[in-house]
Amino acid sequence: MTRLLITGAAGNMGAMLRPLLRRPDRTLRLFDIAEIADIDSATEEFVQGSVTDRAAVAAAVDGVDAILHLGGLSTEDSWANILSINVDGTQAIFDAAVAHGVTRVVTASSNHAVGFWTHDEAAGQPLPGDVSPRPDGFYGWSKAAVEALGRMYHDRFGIDVVNLRIGSSFEKPPNYRGLASWMSPADTARLVEASLSDNAKGFHTVWGISKNTRAWWSGAEGAAIGYRPMEDAEQFAEEFLAEHEWTFDDPILQRVGGAFCDHPLGKRM
Repeated sequence: MTRLLITGAAGNMGAMLRPLLRRPDRTLRLFDIAEIADIDSATEEFVQGSVTDRAAVAAAVDGVDAILHLGGLSTEDSWANILSINVDGTQAIFDAAVAHGVTRVVTASSNHAVGFWTHDEAAGQPLPGDVSPRPDGFYGWSKAAVEALGRMYHDRFGIDVVNLRIGSSFEKPPNYRGLASWMSPADTARLVEASLSDNAKGFHTVWGISKNTRAWWSGAEGAAIGYRPMEDAEQFAEEFLAEHEWTFDDPILQRVGGAFCDHPLGKRM
C-alpha cells in the first residue's frame, strides 16, 4: 500500500488518525472541503474538494491504492443534506474507485446504523459486528445505506470493502456509555491498518471499539481481519460511574445507539 486517500481528512477523526497512519513507505492523500494547513510534505499531499463534486472526487481518487472514507456528516441533519453528502457522496467515492481501479475501500459506518438493537436482544451473547441494520435516525440510515453500497460494489465490481461500525472514537470516552463503546485513537489506527491488510480481502462489517471490559458488542468480526485492540475504557470507569449507576435498564446503555434513539428528527427536517 503506497498511497492512501483519506476523505474528510480535516475532520476530528481525520486529524486524529493522520499522525498514526504515517509510514515511510506510504503517502497519505488528504481530501476535504476545508483547507488543511499542517501538511507533512514528506508523507502527505492535499486535494481540496467536496464529496458532492464528482470531478473533485475523481481527481482525489486517481492514483491511490486504497481509500479510507471518513468524509460526510457525522451527526443528525436534514434529509436533503444526509442524502447529498453521506449517500450520494459515498456513491461518488465508490464510482471513482471502480473507474480508477482502486481495489480497497474502508468506510466509516457507525453504531447508529444499528442503533435500535438492544442488550436484551443480544440474549447474553456479544452482538455481532455484522448484525442487520436498525438505524436510529437519518444519519444512522445513511450509514446503513453506505454499508449496502459497499456490498453492491463488492459483489458487482469485486472491490474489497470493510465497513467500520464505529462506537465512540475520541481521546477518552465522551460519557459513561463510552465505557462500552469507546475506541481509543491508537486502536482506531490499528483497526484501519487491519482493514487495509490482506486479512481483510472480501467484504466485512466490524465493530469499531477497543477491548473494553463493559463491551457487549462482538470483537470476533474484527479479530477475523486481524484487529487486535490494546486499550480498555475501564481506566475511565471511576470518573464516569461516580455520577451514574451502570445498569442496562438505562436506555442509554441498553440500546446500541444510546440517546440517538430519542433524537427529535422532526425538528431537523
